[in-house]
Amino acid sequence: MVLDADFSSADQWVAGRSWAYPGGGPTNHGDNKLDHLVEDPAYSRTGVFRATRRTDGDWNAGLLTTEGSREAFLVRAGDVLVARVRLPVETGAWPAIWTWLDGGQEVDVFEYHPDNPDLLELSNRVKGRYHYFRDPAVRPGAWVDLRVELGARSVVWWINGVRVFDDRRGVGRAWQAHLIVNLSVCAGRYHPAPDPGTSEMSYEVAELRVYRTPSGRARTVPAQPRRTP
Repeated sequence: MVLDADFSSADQWVAGRSWAYPGGGPTNHGDNKLDHLVEDPAYSRTGVFRATRRTDGDWNAGLLTTEGSREAFLVRAGDVLVARVRLPVETGAWPAIWTWLDGGQEVDVFEYHPDNPDLLELSNRVKGRYHYFRDPAVRPGAWVDLRVELGARSVVWWINGVRVFDDRRGVGRAWQAHLIVNLSVCAGRYHPAPDPGTSEMSYEVAELRVYRTPSGRARTVPAQPRRTP
């Protein structure tokens, strides 16, 4: 194991800014987001990623990234990432775990929108491959176990212990990127914006670990046991 996420650690994680957002943030309206990133530890440092409505129409929102931290952790080709998340219930919530470096290198471990209650979006944007995974176990408020094998020749996703997508493209042998964990808020172009009566939303990341083998071959890391969501 090369990373066992401690979201409270300033050595591992930077809060409230990322170069995946224009100018490092705090907003990214061009990507249909109402986020206004904040450093306030109450929005991310406990592993519960929160967003609250602002008076200007944006939402204060939590984001953590390894980019710019003292450890500056990079996930690499061949690594295996495992995570356990509790999905949000509020319309407009847009949680994600993803990677980013120098304007790209993006792999989306998952994205979720409660208006598509049984669907997880799984994407390798490095090589232009994606999959919409549907399952009754995926639903607002559910716990979901994620495992992603970041292979040079194929990225493989497992959901709740079941192999669901092998993209057969991979990320390339030299690939590496920082990690981002955040809760965005939809502006309404592609998914509904929050209901007018909603003032707060959240999702939780209870576990996030990265494993690396000497050979860099992801398949040598044992698969997660299936757990009831």
